[in-house]
Amino acid sequence: MRAEPVSRDVYRLRTLFVNAYFVRDATSGAWVLIDTGMPGFAGSIRRAGEALFGSAPLAILLTHGHIDHVGGVGRLADEWGVPVYAHPLELPYLTGRSKYPPADPTVGGGAQSLMSPLLSRGPIDLGPRVHVLPLNGIVPGLPEWQWLQTCGHTPGHVSFFRERDHTLIAGDAVVTTKQESAIAAMLQRPTLVWRPPAYFTPDWNGARRSVETLAALEPEVLATGHGRVMYGASARRGLRDLADRFDEHMPSSGRYIP
Repeated sequence: MRAEPVSRDVYRLRTLFVNAYFVRDATSGAWVLIDTGMPGFAGSIRRAGEALFGSAPLAILLTHGHIDHVGGVGRLADEWGVPVYAHPLELPYLTGRSKYPPADPTVGGGAQSLMSPLLSRGPIDLGPRVHVLPLNGIVPGLPEWQWLQTCGHTPGHVSFFRERDHTLIAGDAVVTTKQESAIAAMLQRPTLVWRPPAYFTPDWNGARRSVETLAALEPEVLATGHGRVMYGASARRGLRDLADRFDEHMPSSGRYIP
């Protein structure tokens, strides 16, 4: 498996139906890994990163702690001997203290939604390997980037943004394929910018605010946790449409719908 370039010094590796991102600092040449994909892909991620850069990363950054984004984090952190960073509100799910809220298989439609109760809600326990992201938006190892809290899908979900060229790594705050559909998820069928995966989103008001935050950034590159990368006017138009019409995209009923 080889990572593909999506922006300057940013590369994407697809692990089954989830993306991991390799990001290099243009000045120092050091790099970080953002998310670690599905379980079973740690070896592929390590080989892809070392093929790109010839060295271990400075750190692993997590957009959030769902199993499809942290599948290889423990093994990779151990093999590389590097720290893991996440928002403090994600720490209960990364240090063995709490499971995520139950999935809601009634929302979104599609086989992924129906199968969602079978997905692990964690927690995993990274112990002393996990650290809190600096609270001033600084991204460890990437001085050009900032992190933004984009909660809703999880309490401590974060996205990463580079102002210089408006590159946005959004995690699951938005996606670019209808993740509730197993076929769309596996084939990564492109769609308009889509809401966060409904079956694992417990806070829809937070999700709405996060979409509005991302739309205001007007990204040139939109790289998401699920789906293909979108560029330019189509990415900006999709984000703005999702923000303006979020109530139409939100499930009308379900476990977490008031």
